[in-house]
Amino acid sequence: MSIADRRRLLALAPLLGLLPSVDSPAFSHEHEHAATPHGKWPQIPSRQILQERFFPNIALTSHTGQQVRFYQDLLKDKIVMINMMYTNCEGICPTVTSHLVKVQNLLGDKVGRDVFMYSISLKPEEDTPEALNKYAQAHKVRPGWSFYTGAPRDIERLRVTLGYVDPDPQVDADKLQHTGMIVYGNEKRELWAACPGTGDPEWIVESVGFVMS
Repeated sequence: MSIADRRRLLALAPLLGLLPSVDSPAFSHEHEHAATPHGKWPQIPSRQILQERFFPNIALTSHTGQQVRFYQDLLKDKIVMINMMYTNCEGICPTVTSHLVKVQNLLGDKVGRDVFMYSISLKPEEDTPEALNKYAQAHKVRPGWSFYTGAPRDIERLRVTLGYVDPDPQVDADKLQHTGMIVYGNEKRELWAACPGTGDPEWIVESVGFVMS
């Protein structure tokens, strides 16, 4: 793993299980409305905290034109793999996409049944559903792996909450230097991790397998 990817993986730390507990002051201000009449804080399920903090239920449109909600339709009760890309990328995207094609082939009919693959555009103002569909066809993507676009403000929010950020503002603003990390998880079991999309496809499959068992 490169130094850059290690640094970016640190940005995912909150998502990968380093959340404060529901009793932490970090969460108290977000749930003041839920306090009981006696002033005691209710027990908030950790799964709900993850959803509210990291998985906004924003509207997205797939490369086939399907309208979905990020959490409700794509994540809830599912095992997923997520990466962020854009179709005219001359940087890391082609490598990650080619590796994910091999990952889909290795997983076979598990994709779309046991695990779902999502690629979300970093340039939604350019990547229309038609552009994403052309990209998917060019890479011979099969069912179970979908490409999504949405409102720029929503995509930016999703990018940040999923941890696709760099601590250096200049690097973070440069789309060519975006991270090629793959976030994967089992939403129902609250298991989340990440691995470099430039890694060996067999190793990526093995890594994802830990949340599938």
